[in-house]
Order: sequence, then structure tokens, then C-alpha cells
Amino acid sequence: MTTSVSSGGAVEHADEAHISAIAALNNLFAPDGLTLHRSETFVTSHLQDYQVLRDDNGVVLGCVALDEYSPSLVELVSLAVLPTAQGHGIGRRLIAAAEKLARERGYPELFAISLADQLFLSMGFCASSIIDYPEKITRYQQISRSELSIGRKFCFTRVLRGGASDTGIVSAA
Repeated sequence: MTTSVSSGGAVEHADEAHISAIAALNNLFAPDGLTLHRSETFVTSHLQDYQVLRDDNGVVLGCVALDEYSPSLVELVSLAVLPTAQGHGIGRRLIAAAEKLARERGYPELFAISLADQLFLSMGFCASSIIDYPEKITRYQQISRSELSIGRKFCFTRVLRGGASDTGIVSAA
């Protein structure tokens, strides 16, 4: 089946029909440490936090999710775009949709851990440090200590309401 990348539809909330595709897409990047492995059970239990972008044939081209740490802090996670669909702005659309959902839910701050530093910076996120998020460090330690040291991941933050924009120094996660 060929995917129609340029005419991808709107970003939408994921539903049960998308669970397998979300897990498979996310897990394409897990072996390289770009995403954490997500089981279909995990996706199902967090389905209300996932959003997808599909092509005209209904194929999921990309996904993103929010992961709440507290009523005042949420992380953008599971950002993944099919390799054949990359370079068409899908990642940008998914990040914008996740930010919009975080604002609608009333979070004052959104953060992300990623290797895509230029993408997040170009979307108005500011460089930060994982040290500012002890909740994330604790969660990484529960999952796998290696997550703290894989590659050179960067931390980004976006103030969603109130306060001035954070600025910081790009830091390895």
C-alpha cells in the first residue's frame, strides 16, 4: 500500500483502531533509543493522550502523546513519523497539536526529551536541562538507567501560560 504523504489529513485524537499502528510506529525507533518501547497495552491505557495523523487511505503516518507528571507538568512523548513520511512537516503538525492539547488541559508547561533539537527550537521551545525535571530522571531510572545515557538527547521546554519563556543551555540528557 502506498501512503499519500502530502495530503495527510488533520491531526486527530487516536482511537482503538489506531492502537496497533501507534505501537508499531513508535517501536520502529526504539532499538536506536529514539523512543521508548510501547506495548499495545500501554497505548491502550494511554489512548486518551495520543494523537495521530493519517493519510487519505487511513494509514497512520505519525503519532504523539502527552504524559502527565503532575497537574502542572506534562511531557511530549512518543513523537514518531513513518520514515517514508518524514520531511513533510508531519512532526511539526504533531508537536503543535500536542501543545494545543496541553494548553486545553490547562498545563502551564510542556517539556520534551529529543535528539531533534532544531525541530523543537524552531517551534518555540527553549533549551533546558533534564536536571530541571527530577520526575523524568526518576521515571528513566525505573524504566532503564541506560535511558539517561543513550546518545545525546536534549531537553526542551515551552511555557504555555503565565511567566516568561524559559531560557537555558542545551544539555545532554
